[in-house]
Amino acid sequence: METSQDAPATSGRRAWWALAGFAAAVFVAAATGGLGVQGTTEEYANLRQPGWAPPSWLFGPVWSLLYALIAVAGWLVWRRVGFSPALWAWTAQLVLNAIWTPLFFGAGLYGLAFAEIVLMWLAIGLTVLLFARVSRVATALLLPYWAWVTFAAALNLSIWRLNA
Repeated sequence: METSQDAPATSGRRAWWALAGFAAAVFVAAATGGLGVQGTTEEYANLRQPGWAPPSWLFGPVWSLLYALIAVAGWLVWRRVGFSPALWAWTAQLVLNAIWTPLFFGAGLYGLAFAEIVLMWLAIGLTVLLFARVSRVATALLLPYWAWVTFAAALNLSIWRLNA
């Protein structure tokens, strides 16, 4: 339960502009990750995959929801403590998120992509830990993302092994 001392540090118009800024940062990371990978649906379909691999159409809706959660979580923490170590961790995991897609899809470097997604997973874990000190809601918003990246890492590893 959040207490009165958990009240937002910022409110009003500035807070809404900040939310737009967090959404823009997440959009830039998603767009950067997707820049060199247009038309890779066929490439993904042609990879040997485990039987539990989801269809390619599922990734867009899942990532859209997760990116919205990531933005709101960052914004909630910013409202409480400003740009703090928690948001440095949030920024680091977002940069790692943007790097993974070109490694896996654009360059087809499945092993390097796996190593990178492990770093991303660790960065998300650090972000969750630091967010937990600030906002339970923000922490909860990141848990589906961390779970999905856990699944994506297992899928990445499996695809790397099957296509080596």
